[in-house]
Amino acid sequence: MKNDEIINIDFEELHRIPRTVAELHWLLLILVLLFLSFGGTTEDNESAVSAALFVYGAFVLGFRYTNFGRRESRWKVAVETCGMIAFSTWVLRYTGGLSSPLLNLYLLPVITSALTLGKVTTFILTALIAACHILLGGPESFGELFRLAYIGTLAVQIAPVLLVAYVTTMFSVDIRYGVSKAKLLSETDDLTGLPNTRGFNAVAARAFAQSRRYGRPVSLLMLDSDNLKGVNDTHGHEAGNQMLRNLADAVRHELRGTDVPARYGGDEFIALLPETDGKAATDVAERIRRAVEARPLLSGDQYVRCTVSIGVASCPPDAESLTDLASRADRALYAAKGDGRNLVRRFGDRDAQSS
Repeated sequence: MKNDEIINIDFEELHRIPRTVAELHWLLLILVLLFLSFGGTTEDNESAVSAALFVYGAFVLGFRYTNFGRRESRWKVAVETCGMIAFSTWVLRYTGGLSSPLLNLYLLPVITSALTLGKVTTFILTALIAACHILLGGPESFGELFRLAYIGTLAVQIAPVLLVAYVTTMFSVDIRYGVSKAKLLSETDDLTGLPNTRGFNAVAARAFAQSRRYGRPVSLLMLDSDNLKGVNDTHGHEAGNQMLRNLADAVRHELRGTDVPARYGGDEFIALLPETDGKAATDVAERIRRAVEARPLLSGDQYVRCTVSIGVASCPPDAESLTDLASRADRALYAAKGDGRNLVRRFGDRDAQSS
């Protein structure tokens, strides 16, 4: 059995967005620093921009590389994006306003928002950037804000920001959909439609950790078809595949929405049952066993009897980790096989514990 695979979780996805945001922060800092290095502003304004670089660098370090910044959330990225806009506006104020070569710095917070925060937030931040444009080069009187000529000028200035916001948001949605679709396919068993081992790993580890954190019981079932080889040899592999699909349907039907079933490989299945003690899990396993037995496989013009053996282990008292729980359920499964098959055995029973 592949018990050690249960705790192998891919954490790469959790680090993608934070890394992208951090790189955009540093790109913003580097662009301004290069501008200063090549004498892009007057000596009088250079100190104000240098001070802004120092403050913004400290801001990035505080949000990205301290204990405060290790936990990701949407509000955190939103605050960082507002910080990018504030820094860009300050730099533009001392490098020529709307005539500054650095005006396109506003594109970086828009890209950050479009990649991480979605359409609505990006639209709000784009409106904030428009307000910054008015602050940097607006008309002298309030009434002129509503003149058609000024509105047209402002629209032309904001158009590149809006275009980048729209395109990046659309690309982000498409990319996320593609990634989620690919992830779903990679974590789903084609034959039964249940999660495969990889899909089970990701969900079951979190469900088990949550149960342990709150001191609630959690149980695990190991299931194995008793006669797949005989069906394949006698009736062909398509009949064997149909038998596995029937078994998956029986497992699905008897479990709750919070339970985590999966095809574990070959003719083996696994199911994690949060907030379920040993007795309740044994009852569920018995219902699955009876459901499989009551649904013979129709192959040609004859019915083929199908049965399943199931091992049950619970935490507590049988184990303190998911890997150990799977190992104990596996041993209980072998005890059910050894006792004659078409049985449910719970780890802790004398025969299951010594097998």
